[in-house]
Amino acid sequence: MRSNVIAGNWKMNKTLTEANDFIDEVVKTAPQLEKTEAIVCAPFPFLASLVEKTKGSQVKIGAQNMHFEDSGAFTGEVSPVMLKDLGVTHVVLGHSERREHFAETDESVNKKTHAAFNHGLTPIVCVGETLEQREANETMQHVENQIKKALDGLTDEQVAKTVIAYEPIWAIGTGKTASSKDANEVCSHIRQVVGKVTSEATADKVVIQYGGSVKPANVDELLAESDIDGALVGGASVEADSFLQLVEAGTK
Repeated sequence: MRSNVIAGNWKMNKTLTEANDFIDEVVKTAPQLEKTEAIVCAPFPFLASLVEKTKGSQVKIGAQNMHFEDSGAFTGEVSPVMLKDLGVTHVVLGHSERREHFAETDESVNKKTHAAFNHGLTPIVCVGETLEQREANETMQHVENQIKKALDGLTDEQVAKTVIAYEPIWAIGTGKTASSKDANEVCSHIRQVVGKVTSEATADKVVIQYGGSVKPANVDELLAESDIDGALVGGASVEADSFLQLVEAGTK
């Protein structure tokens, strides 16, 4: 039985004070989590403080990106070694904003995914199509290509532990959301692709999130679908009460 994984992606938001206040509220109020994981993916400067504040709780802290090298002359970058040493458990890789604004590629996502596993981090690998690709009926092929390249060279055990986030680019931060049926259709296709490159048994273990204007008002409908196992949430994860409602939905 797959767990629901609710991950908040703060992007480039909050001050340290605001981040600490948020996590204090969430840790104090979060429901008991049995079949649900709650993850806050925060900007790099806040990670150490948030990890310390969540010790002993069920809330986990993730990063929003990392380099694939352990160390070196990469000014401004953060390595998996650093994240692991801080106590971070998850890392978002290949988000569409990283691909669009910072030249992230399928190849670099694959390298980072390998690096994450090499250092005991759980990768949240993002895939998704543009509006133009959707209107041209290219969604399934595009997402399939992204999945195959991201998972290339991983063992079945590693693939089973990978979290895949389907985020249609046209629905991120726009207020537009794919219908629950449309979202599930793509997530189901992703599971089929994973089954082809590994095995059906492995694919059945993979957590597949939906992301794209997810909020408390629509999360129940999305999570009710057969192949949606959680959400990667942007704007609705920045306020503690909203994030808690999303986590609560995942426990139902």
